[in-house]
Amino acid sequence: MPGSDTIVFVPAWNEEVSLPAVLDELHAGLPEADVLVIDDGSTDATASVAAAHGAIVVSFGSNRGLRAGIAAGYREAFDRGYAFCGRVDADGQHPVDELRRLLDLVRSDACDVAIGSRFAAGDGYDADRYEPTPARRFGIRLLQKAMHIRLGRPFGDPTSGMAAANRTAMPVMARPYASGAPEVEALLRLKQAGLRVEEVAVHMRERSHGESKLQGKKAVKLVLTVVGTLLFFRWLRHRRA
Repeated sequence: MPGSDTIVFVPAWNEEVSLPAVLDELHAGLPEADVLVIDDGSTDATASVAAAHGAIVVSFGSNRGLRAGIAAGYREAFDRGYAFCGRVDADGQHPVDELRRLLDLVRSDACDVAIGSRFAAGDGYDADRYEPTPARRFGIRLLQKAMHIRLGRPFGDPTSGMAAANRTAMPVMARPYASGAPEVEALLRLKQAGLRVEEVAVHMRERSHGESKLQGKKAVKLVLTVVGTLLFFRWLRHRRA
């Protein structure tokens, strides 16, 4: 059994530049938690940088994509015996204080999974705290409407990479993902499993590098991927019935 009951994992592919600050922040803000980096076949120094900054490192022999990294993170957390698991991205968007709030929710048994949301409102979190461009706003609203129809409830930020889960939810989220929108597929699985998911308003920073998934051609591709995931999951569930 691990010395801690909590692990936080970070999927990473060629993130040697941004990763040190992310790991240092996690160690400082969650000193009681272990930290795991899923190195997705990086060709830079991601793995060695992660180890040098005190993380457990699991490396793929080749690049498998984000969906494999997410599944591996939850699987490692479960197989290693942790009771609680957090996830943040490697680009520096996710403040550790916000992740702690999500972990506190699952630790208190308020929910099985807590998802950090840029677009949910809450105490001290205005609904309009982020001002997307018109094109990005259109994509966000389209995603939100599709998720509302499919989940039967509002969900503002279905592709968020900040999450916390308890041990009951880990195996559900650890199964291999078939779509290019693994966070969305995970939400559908959790609903099917009857688990409690809470969307929590959080603040997020601008990414330290790279572009948002909801800009330009990426936005169109993401919307199509999410819609495809919704259709695929419904078909798969009917096939299993």
